[in-house]
Formats: sequence, C-alpha cells, structure tokens
Amino acid sequence: MTGHRPLLWLAVGMAALAGVAIVGMVIDPREVLGAPLWAKPLKFALSIGIYALTLSWLIGQLHRMRRLARIAGTVSVIGLVIEVVIIAGAAALGDTSHFNVSTPLHSVLWSVMALSIVVVWLMTLVVGIALFRNPLGDRARTLAIRAGVIIALVGMGLAFLMTGPTAQQLDDFQGVAGAHAVGVADGGPGLFLLGWSTVAGDLRIPHFVGMHALQVLPIVVITLELLSRRIPRLTSPLVRLRLVRVAVVAYAATVLVLTWQALAGQSIVSPAGAILAAGLTVAAATVVSALASVLVPDRDARSLMDADSAR
Repeated sequence: MTGHRPLLWLAVGMAALAGVAIVGMVIDPREVLGAPLWAKPLKFALSIGIYALTLSWLIGQLHRMRRLARIAGTVSVIGLVIEVVIIAGAAALGDTSHFNVSTPLHSVLWSVMALSIVVVWLMTLVVGIALFRNPLGDRARTLAIRAGVIIALVGMGLAFLMTGPTAQQLDDFQGVAGAHAVGVADGGPGLFLLGWSTVAGDLRIPHFVGMHALQVLPIVVITLELLSRRIPRLTSPLVRLRLVRVAVVAYAATVLVLTWQALAGQSIVSPAGAILAAGLTVAAATVVSALASVLVPDRDARSLMDADSAR
C-alpha cells in the first residue's frame, strides 16, 4: 500500500519546523508563561509529524472506503497546517496562541485553531470508521489498530476540557479563556520541555497519553509479531491477542486515571490517596494479566487461527 502524499509532506514540514524550533530555543532566550518561547512549536511539530506518519500508514491499510479516507487525510493536513502556522506565528511574535482572547484578532485566531482541531478530530473519526470496515490482519493486530484509534479520539477530545474559562478568569478577566492547569494559573513550575505542572493537575497529560494510543498500541502488536520470531510462545496468535487485550485495557485505564488525577488538581509527580491506589492497581493488574496471558495454555488457538484464515 502506498502512503498518503499530503500527510507525508506534512511530516517533512514538521521535521523542518522542529529543527527551526530547536535552533530558536538555543538562540532566543525569551519565555512565555515561564516556558521557553519555542517549546510549544517544537512539541506541536513533533506531535503533528508523528500523527501524520501514523495516519498515512493507517490509510495505507485500507481496501474499502480508501478514497474517502484519503480525502479525510487531506482535510486533516489543511486543519493541522492552519493550527501550526498560528502557533509558530505567535511564538515568532513572542505571544501566546492557546486561550488568548485579549484582542478581537487573538479571539479570531483562537477560534480558528479550535475549529481546525474539531475538523481534524472528525477526519480522524472518518478514518477510524474505515478501519472498522476493513480487514487489518489477525485479531491481535486488528484490535490494536482499532482500539488505538478509539482511545486516540477520546484523548484528542479531552482537549475540550481545557477550553472553558476558569472561575478565576471569570472573576478577573485578563484576556485569557481556558487553561491547561487545574487549581492554579498556567505558567507555574513544570516538567522540563513538556511544561506539565509539577504543583497542580494538568489536563495536557491525559490528552497527550490518550491521543498517542494511535501509535503505541500498533507498536505493541508489531513488537509482539517481531518477537515471535525469537520467542516460540509468541508464535501463538491467541497469546498475542491476549497480550494486546491487556495492553488496550491497561492503556485505557491509564488515560482514565490520568484524567481523574488532572481534574482532582493532583500533580503528575505527586499522586496521592485513591488516585495513587488506582494507578498502582492498574500497574499490578497489567503485570499479572500479561503473565497469565503467556502462561495459561491456549486451548482455543486452533479455532482462532481458523477464524483468522477465514478472514
């Protein structure tokens, strides 16, 4: 299957922008909300580039609805170019892009960004629907790809939790409507480069983790397929399917816990109470389930292989 050329060119453009942003971080000492001015263009360039490559690969898996998916991919390129141009332009001017409604022009630009991302979300949904209408390989690979799209759509949708004005912003309007952080104003102490708050909840974390299920879960199944050449137990399609099921549930649970943590105002570096217990439970259950997936005899492997071959 051939790749989607506009998406591949977008990935090339994002690699170039990432290079410019890295140079900018070295030679331009300016900061916005306590973070390097060029950090946001760098993060978005990397994320969009990875998304573009992944979506191109997914479209290449399709037989049915391929034309519609290619159109959706092209529309996604347009939406993402609009967003990244506004982000990079704001950085070049030493200004903020997200949540900035300080002037009529800034309000329009922020609205255009928000609309462009809604369009990208919808186009990703179109590709996701196409993936549910096509054979994608064995059941493990099919589950990884389809679940990855679903969780990614949820993760992308979590961004909308950041767009409403906070109570503090409503009480004292300063030209900002929306925030990444929960419980404090944006711009406080954060993780290097990522900027995720180390003193409060941060909705960027579940947003980031969720949307990159689009890459992580397919990588999991591809890794299992490669390892099956060296590890006899992984040659069983049932074992690989079990492990992918564990990965899907664990990933979805992680996104849920991270969202809970952010909304509760807890920092990623200092989880506590029920949220910490939930995170540890997810980790322990994942390890136990993965071990059981490998150790439990696969009595139904033959029927599973027959079902896959029938596809």
